Formats: sequence, structure tokens, C-alpha cells
Amino acid sequence: MSAFSMQGSGRRYFVAAVIVAALQTAVLGYVIESRASILRSGADILLKTAPVDPRDFLRGDYVVLNYDISSVPVASIIGGVPQDRGSKSLWVRLKPGDGGFWGIVESSFAPLPEQAGTVVLHTRPFYSYGPSSADHLRVEYGIERYYVPEGQGTALERARQDGDVSIAVRVASDGTPQIRSLLVDGKPAYDEPLY
Repeated sequence: MSAFSMQGSGRRYFVAAVIVAALQTAVLGYVIESRASILRSGADILLKTAPVDPRDFLRGDYVVLNYDISSVPVASIIGGVPQDRGSKSLWVRLKPGDGGFWGIVESSFAPLPEQAGTVVLHTRPFYSYGPSSADHLRVEYGIERYYVPEGQGTALERARQDGDVSIAVRVASDGTPQIRSLLVDGKPAYDEPLY
């Protein structure tokens, strides 16, 4: 093989590596900017956390969060539960209630239209058992973990045991939520930076 063809081959590898690095950078930038966009311009809601087994509350450097809205009453579902079993997702309409905390008004397996004074969250996919579902469906929204600075988790766990933990969330127009702030006794304990 001539030195010229080896040089051309090396150049192709270099160009391919540059293209791959540019694509990876673009994807990472998109992920970061989509999250920051929600935090900048999403609708504000306040969620009350529900009890969590204290042994499971703190996992490494993140906090496990459970919400009152994580248990969706089947009675709130417009049109009922679909007959077929399988992976589904719900759109859950929330409005402010007692203490400024947002609660479930209605839900649907089809997208819900916008309505003044309410916000719609879109759940993560979950397995639906069809009409044999229980009285409540257990759902997740993608905000069930909150990463805390290293070494500060135990102080937060103590604060949770001593008082109420609530979460300030911003919601995009497509129903995607992002945690904006973690509050202990109504005061911000941790704020999420844009970047």
C-alpha cells in the first residue's frame, strides 16, 4: 500500500471522527436546551410529595420522590380504561387546590385540550391491564428522582422527616415536566440551574 493511499485513509478516519463528534455534541446540546427551555418558559405548578419508605427515600446522590398525583383514580379517566392490555400513557389535567398544591381534575388516554387555569401532564408509558385495572393507576411523570449535591442527601432526608417536602415544577406545552426547585417547609432547599 502506498504512502499516498495510507494518508488518504487516515484523512477519511479523521473526517469521520469529526462528524461523529459533531453529531454527539449536537444531540447533547439538544437534550440540554430542551430541558432548559422548559425551565425558562414552562407553566409553574407546585406538587405535594406523598410518603415514601424512609429506607428508600435517599438513593446515593438522588432523592426518590412520590406524589399524590402519581396515583390516578380510574374514575377521573374520560372515556374509561381501554379494553386492550399493553403499554399506554395518560394525559392528566391538574389545577391548583388546597395550600396551592396542584391536584388531578381529569385524565384521558387521549390528549386533553388546553383549558384556562389548568396544566396537563403527560405520563411515562406504563402497562395497562385494561378493564381489570384497580381503582387507581400508578403512573410516573419522569420527575420521581431529584439529584442533590454530593454529601448533602442525609441533611435533606432529616429535613424531610421533620417537615413537608414539596416540588416546584415547570411544565412544557406538550406535558413534559421538569423539577425547578425542591422546597422544605415551603422554602427552597435546592434550585435547579438552567444549564
